[in-house]
Amino acid sequence: MTHTLFDPIKIGSIDAPNRIFVAPCTRLRCDKSFTPVPMMAKYYAQRASSGLIISEATGISQEGLGMPFAPGIWRDDQVEAWKPITEAVHKADGRMLCQLWHMGRIVLSAYNNGKPPVSASATKAPGLAYAPDMSRQEYDTARPLEISEVPRVLDDYALAAENAKKAGFDGVQLHAANGYFIDQFIRDGSNHRTDDYGGPIENRLRLLGEVTQRLIDIWGKDSTHVRLSPNGDSQGVNDSNAVDTFTKAAALLDSLGIASLELREPPLDGTFGRSELPPIAPEIRKAFSRTLILNSDYDQKRAEKEMAAGVADVISFGRTYIANPDLVERFKANASLNQDVMKTWYSRGPEGYLDYPTMGE
Repeated sequence: MTHTLFDPIKIGSIDAPNRIFVAPCTRLRCDKSFTPVPMMAKYYAQRASSGLIISEATGISQEGLGMPFAPGIWRDDQVEAWKPITEAVHKADGRMLCQLWHMGRIVLSAYNNGKPPVSASATKAPGLAYAPDMSRQEYDTARPLEISEVPRVLDDYALAAENAKKAGFDGVQLHAANGYFIDQFIRDGSNHRTDDYGGPIENRLRLLGEVTQRLIDIWGKDSTHVRLSPNGDSQGVNDSNAVDTFTKAAALLDSLGIASLELREPPLDGTFGRSELPPIAPEIRKAFSRTLILNSDYDQKRAEKEMAAGVADVISFGRTYIANPDLVERFKANASLNQDVMKTWYSRGPEGYLDYPTMGE
């Protein structure tokens, strides 16, 4: 059976009224202490007619967060600042996950008292990082995470998951994509370890499984979700056999019983990131029996095509949702869409954040 974008769907503990989800999009509107600010409540509430909102990536620890003005959820004051946001979404009859984020080697030492970032191996990301003052500089070379440190990192994820409960979220999504910490362990281009967390695919997936299980222990299977980015290079992280690696990752997550798996897979002709590999979602669909969410470069026509083909259960929209808070209503009416303005994605204030008009406006 195939479905339309407007059909409801039950995803674990969440009853979503449609299959048009808000993808996690970093927006950099927090304060300098990585604490959410009041205008974020309006931003997310504006998008509450979506089937589900996945929050912007949210740091689980100071060690794991290296993006200025991004949110965290490891401190009590951050938890308190998130509460009005989830309350606003619920008041608008919406649903919201907290995406849990550790950036690994993408964190500059300047964010962590001069200490080098941790990763699977001693590698360095290509390109330039955002420093705390928003200037650009080269990444630091990461140090390999010691096996003895794994329990500490698992505890960081657990604390963030507990805090997400206190903050009023409806579940959590593990950010295991886009070349960040978990992804750095999954792929052999960045994981050069020879211990139990490196080498064969099963070893490289070990941390993914352990972190996911800790989240399940806190939230339950029905409220735990994961995001992967299987096809091609992401921030210098790649894999020599992505199809095998990520179908096995999907099978592992399926065996753990998570509620949904979201895949960010830019197409070969992508408009914001391109991949040298076509999306491998059709292969992952065979390995993952629960809700599969596809993301990246979807418009309504392409989304409906994927839904009709039975590959996707849900489509999540990023840039389109930045510019169209009433995207569900616009799709239903076949209305024109606002175009997002790239220069205000991260502009810090309400411009390009709260001022995109709805159809009624």
